[in-house]
Amino acid sequence: MDIYQEVARIIARNDTAALCVIVQASGSTPRNAGTKMLVFPDGKFIGTVGGGELEQRVITAALDSMQDGLPAIIPYTMADPERGDPGVCGGQLEVYVEPILPQPQVVVIGAGHVGREVASLAHWLGFSVVISDDRAELLKDDDLAALGEVHHCEMQALAELVNLHRQSYLILTTRNVDVDVAGMPALLASQAGFIGVIGSRRRWETTRKQLLEAGIAPEVLEKVHSPVGLELEAETPKEIAVSIMAQIIMLRNGGDGSTMAR
Repeated sequence: MDIYQEVARIIARNDTAALCVIVQASGSTPRNAGTKMLVFPDGKFIGTVGGGELEQRVITAALDSMQDGLPAIIPYTMADPERGDPGVCGGQLEVYVEPILPQPQVVVIGAGHVGREVASLAHWLGFSVVISDDRAELLKDDDLAALGEVHHCEMQALAELVNLHRQSYLILTTRNVDVDVAGMPALLASQAGFIGVIGSRRRWETTRKQLLEAGIAPEVLEKVHSPVGLELEAETPKEIAVSIMAQIIMLRNGGDGSTMAR
């Protein structure tokens, strides 16, 4: 199987993998520079960088890169296993590991005033957008369909309809606690990298208490950000959307929300 053809298929399917390439090799090494291996999230792979302990370490590095989203160049010395080297060939090599990640998506649950503004801004910023609501009358606007996927469904059914992955940012702009309590367990069980809930701290405390009573583990609830958004003293739906998307951009790019230094 051609690795580049498989990479193209992964990108077309909006899936995840990591491409591993030997970018430098000197002395005696299992494979030469330019050798490639493609690793999938379940640890399976096509191609080989040489087998044995070296290959297992590269697979581990590939899985790590799919988790943190960061590329890496990793040097290996093939000389002395007793000091931790992955082989005894005597050479040295470097492997470049590049994660192939799905397009980042913003999933808005709740098509009210704020939800619509979040979806519109996310679309403008280049995110893939999904918007859903259990109220069909809020989804009839053709403008919503122009932003991305639209789903009329209960929140708990969304994870079965949409591929939620680590590049998924879920924004709950829902109407009340009951909706959140019924729908959040399915979202918490997904691979979504971020779940933000609009509303006051008191509302989230009420929701959290009921979710704990329903058997959701406290550590699972730690992935929820509520109230979602940076503190901008935002008031209008558009301003609230800016605060929410600002938080997503900050987390995505490793910012800290402080005033720019230059």
